[in-house]
Amino acid sequence: MGLRKAMTAQAPGTGTGTAAGAGTGTAADPAPILPRTVVLVGLMGAGKSAIGRRLAARLHLPFRDADTEIEAAAGCTIAEIFARDGEPVFRSVERRIITRLVKDEPVHILATGGGAFMDPETRAAVRRHGVSVWLRAELDVLVARTAKRTHRPILNQGDPRAILGRLMEQRYPVYAEADLTVVSDERPPDVTVELVIDALEAHFGVPLPHRQGHGQGQRGGRSGKTTDAS
Repeated sequence: MGLRKAMTAQAPGTGTGTAAGAGTGTAADPAPILPRTVVLVGLMGAGKSAIGRRLAARLHLPFRDADTEIEAAAGCTIAEIFARDGEPVFRSVERRIITRLVKDEPVHILATGGGAFMDPETRAAVRRHGVSVWLRAELDVLVARTAKRTHRPILNQGDPRAILGRLMEQRYPVYAEADLTVVSDERPPDVTVELVIDALEAHFGVPLPHRQGHGQGQRGGRSGKTTDAS
């Protein structure tokens, strides 16, 4: 099946990624505690998948990964799409899939690829239908997290630190347009999850489930756009 045929053949609700124990989005499921899908953005190594899965489990929501959805629709890997069709075709497919996920699918947690939020139309769709959360990580953190991973071809094209530094310069001003910013650092992922929950509570004005023992002294600031535990 060709790439474009795969895109049109996949009906809403047939995506692959769901968190264990999460609802299926059917009429029998309880109403979600969030009014909009949470879209995680940031560079490779920021923790979008790791944080997203934990956040989805905590909020009893499905977890979806945009890259996984793209590969399922295309029947091949993202690297193969880039090699065969080029980046413009990939970004077009990515845009359509993310738009469908945030617009037509039940509320869920969505992790996106590092370049997705750079596309103006994708950002606009996320702004209209979801809430974006930038997981902001410093260079040392990104280098450490990506050092032993070989599935990121862009980092195999030179010095990973220099490549990540250039990507930070290009992308961080755009990521800053996200609705919320949460610091993702060397602390355990569950700490970052709590910070995301804090930020979502403040943004939507709804109470959300926290880890037992997560007291006010551990929470990040609520008044600003950026949430940190310091």
